[in-house]
Amino acid sequence: MPETKLDHELTTTEIAALQADLQAQPAHQVISRATIKNGVLAASEDPQAAVRLNRTFSVELPTGKVANQKHSGRCWLFATLNVIRHQFAAKYHVKDFELSQSYLFFWDRVERANIFYDRILRTADQPLDDREVASILESPDNDGGQWAMGAALVQKYGVVPTSAMPESFNSNDTTGIGAAMNLKLRKDALALRQLVADGASEEKIAATRAQALKEIYRMAVYAFGEPPATFDLEFKDDDHKLHRAAGLTPQGFFQDYFDIDLDDYVVISNSPDKAFDQLYRLPSQENIVGGKHITFLNLPLAEMKRAAVAQLQSGEAVWFGNDVLQQMSRERGFLDSHLFQISDLFGVDLSLTKAQRLATGEANVSHAMTLTGVNLVDDAPNRWKVENSWGEKNGDKGYFVMTDEWLDDFVYEVVVHKRFLTSAQQALLNAEPHVLAPWDSLA
Repeated sequence: MPETKLDHELTTTEIAALQADLQAQPAHQVISRATIKNGVLAASEDPQAAVRLNRTFSVELPTGKVANQKHSGRCWLFATLNVIRHQFAAKYHVKDFELSQSYLFFWDRVERANIFYDRILRTADQPLDDREVASILESPDNDGGQWAMGAALVQKYGVVPTSAMPESFNSNDTTGIGAAMNLKLRKDALALRQLVADGASEEKIAATRAQALKEIYRMAVYAFGEPPATFDLEFKDDDHKLHRAAGLTPQGFFQDYFDIDLDDYVVISNSPDKAFDQLYRLPSQENIVGGKHITFLNLPLAEMKRAAVAQLQSGEAVWFGNDVLQQMSRERGFLDSHLFQISDLFGVDLSLTKAQRLATGEANVSHAMTLTGVNLVDDAPNRWKVENSWGEKNGDKGYFVMTDEWLDDFVYEVVVHKRFLTSAQQALLNAEPHVLAPWDSLA
């Protein structure tokens, strides 16, 4: 590529100026020694964070042991099932009842493959380097997901307790099966695209697609086990009373034992790189053909927090999507925007607005967790209790504490019952949503 007048070669004179600027920085040698020896995070950590993150909450739901997604990206599914099981726990007085994540994860693998084949055939006339095609092929068996994806799985397949379909090696560590599934799906994509290019009959294409899906199902069964069609329910509640029911179906179990209509829940996003008071849809990440759509009602931050507080006050947990990798201590369970004073450490302004982070790719909805408490001072939140899915060895037996400012900065979605929206906001749910691209900042 030829050089242009905008290309700039770093000269020896400029390098000397860089070195002189370093020498002019006060205490640069002390800062350098501390950072080299301890690392950027430890050298910049603010000890006052522990004061800000007091684990006392004025509104706090009764909770039990946390779940553990281990080496997988199933946080969205864990958080979805956490919201559902908390309601079951309150109804049946059994705080440590757990639903099988592996059961729904199995069906997610099969459903994602099915919708992947549809997308590949729909775009078969586009080149492989087309931006949409490339995004489809980038990670066809992605562990990550959205609230609506978990809700769609529950609505179609129901739920089962962990005892009916326990975790497997491959659900706890999806590295191997994920790589195999991605390889398989990409190979299938090339085969289907070639059939279209060759002008093959619809029957030939359909038969090839059907065979590919049979092979995906076989791989999922070998990795996770075949999901139960029926199961026996047995558990003891907190009063040691035994509950038993035989021959339940997963769909019947959800319908008969859970008092929740997942269609009543709304994803409120706070994505200031987009217009507020608008409904958006992300079809590129939907996992079930004919299933629940992924939609976001984009609202100002104050409205998102108001609805989340109201749901917690009603006694119900809140699913939320966030960027957990920012300003987080895994060991201590701290989420605080000022936990690491990196700008001060380097003497460099590293601040960006939330909109700027989303627009430039600095922001990422990398994780989903569950809000189970909030501390209100003069009716305003200053910190939140967070149920994570990283097991009991992180934070306070698996629970994290988050400052309200961290929520402002790094929380992008909360899921609330529509009754906590204003009438004007509820009316927006009936609008035709604006369709987001597969590479949107909320994807």
